[in-house]
Order: sequence, then C-alpha cells, then structure tokens
Amino acid sequence: IGNPGLEIANIPGISEIAHENGIPLVVDATFATPSLCRPIDHGADIVVHSVTKWMGGHGVAIGGAVVDGGRFDWEQSGRFPELTEPYAPFHGIKFWEEFGPSALAMKMRAESMRDVGAAMSPHNAFLILQGIETLSLRMKQHVANARVLLEWLQQQKAVTWTNYPDMESNPSHALAETLFPDGAGSILCFGVVGGRAGGAAFIDSLQLASNLANVGDSRTLVLHPGSTTHSRLTVEDMKAAGISEDMVRVSVGIEDIADIKADFAKGFKAAERAAGES
Repeated sequence: IGNPGLEIANIPGISEIAHENGIPLVVDATFATPSLCRPIDHGADIVVHSVTKWMGGHGVAIGGAVVDGGRFDWEQSGRFPELTEPYAPFHGIKFWEEFGPSALAMKMRAESMRDVGAAMSPHNAFLILQGIETLSLRMKQHVANARVLLEWLQQQKAVTWTNYPDMESNPSHALAETLFPDGAGSILCFGVVGGRAGGAAFIDSLQLASNLANVGDSRTLVLHPGSTTHSRLTVEDMKAAGISEDMVRVSVGIEDIADIKADFAKGFKAAERAAGES
C-alpha cells in the first residue's frame, strides 16, 4: 500500500514480469501487516516490514524485518554474483551453493549482523514480540474503525474528498478486494475545507488524536503534510508528490470510534472557522 496515495501494487502481475526477467520481487508490506496480506502467497519473493508500526503497535520500539520466501533461484537468475560467487570475508563461501534458496537470508545474517551490527536490542525485541501477540486482534479493530470513520467522514460538510482502498472510487479497489479480503489497513486520507489553513486548524484543535508523522500506533495519529512534512514545497511540487494542500492523513487507532468522531468534529469546526477567515 502506497503512502500517502494508498495505491495498491499489483503483486501477481509485477511478480510475473520480474520473474520473466530473473529479478526477485521485494515488497514493503508495512501498511498491510501479515494479518491482512501475505505477499509471498501472491508471488513476492522477499517481504520487508517496519515492525515499529502495527506489528509493535505502540510506537515504543524501533525495528525492521526481512522475510525471505526461500523460493527464488539466485543462481538461475545470473544477476547476483555476491550470492553465487566466492565471498572473501567468509573464507570464500558461496552462499547459494551452501544454503540454496536461503542464500540471501544467510548472507544478511552473516554480513549485516556481523559487519554492520544490525541487531535489534533484546528489550526492543521483547516489545515487538509482545505486540505481535495481539496483532490479529488489533488489526480487526483498526480496520473496523477505519471503515466506520470513512463512512462518517463522507457525511461531513467540512470534508471535501476521501480516499481509502476499500472505496469503489479508488483505482485500486479491485486489487484491494483480491489482496485484502479482510480490509485494506487503517490508513485513510481526506481533504478538509480551508486548504493549508484549514488543515492546520483541524490538526491543532484535536485532543484525542496525536499530531505525529508515525503510523501504526494503537492510538489515532493524524498528519497535515501541507503544514508540516511538505510545508516548504510549492503547490505544484506537492501535487507531483501526490499531496494536496487540504490533505489530512489518518492512521486510525483502536479507541472507541465515538471518541474519534467527537474529536474530529471539533477539528472540523476549527477548519470551517479558518476557511471563513481566509
């Protein structure tokens, strides 16, 4: 799932093209999580996650994960000599010859962990594992809240547009139904009246939701790119990046949906006032 446009990649189609050309398909499935989509089942070879997000679930630990499906033939591809030829730092070992389809995973362990020190701290690992234990339960609530909030947003006069992959108007809707039968995550975007001023006023008036660039927390997180992460861009540059001045991105949390609605209702009043003053 793309950020912030929420486009869904055609994993089966892309994997077919990649494999015809001897290239492994690598998918960043952070926004999906294994609870909603398993890219390897649809043709991906390697999946990466920022486990800081939904898998950890509470924004308290930083980490990442690489999942190797173990199905790509690195030797047949002929494109990856670092896996098929002798590797000097490990006494000339040939990772493909020694480990077969697990060659990449073993090279990452040997090289990244030993030479770079890319090893998660024990405490962070503990926190991430604690989060994974409740991932499936949390994702059900995330998706349920996102769908209810989307329907409510579409009824608000201060909202100029909405975007979520489950919407029929979304270009990725058909793919969402196929790849995400249990829901396309908990990120949605909408436009608010008043442009940059309205978006900033909306964000500043919220009390329950947190104004953070992070996503995937159990709490609802909101971001107005036009007044924060992309505030230095021109309108034209923002459009090129898939962002509009009125865009608000929401990482819908697992709080009571009535509380989220009440918080947003206050925000819309502030946005309307800002729109009237501009």
